[in-house]
Amino acid sequence: MAQQTAVEWLAERYNYITWMRNRDEISAGTADEWRDKFLEQAKAMEKEQIMDAYRHDLHPMFEGDAEQYYNEKYVNHESKKV
Repeated sequence: MAQQTAVEWLAERYNYITWMRNRDEISAGTADEWRDKFLEQAKAMEKEQIMDAYRHDLHPMFEGDAEQYYNEKYVNHESKKV
């Protein structure tokens, strides 16, 4: 079975939160807390997936550069847009 992407994982969690809210099993505040928590986890998962792809699929000889690649491509790139 293929590994879920961060987006697929997050979509499942958000659907679960919506289902729980619709059944009044959790409060709106709890739902918001869970959404924030799951979003942060998905961001970390996405970073790991990008770095793994860089290490293993794109540049296997440059394993140590995966963090640098991620920061240059995604972190520093985003800060330049602002």
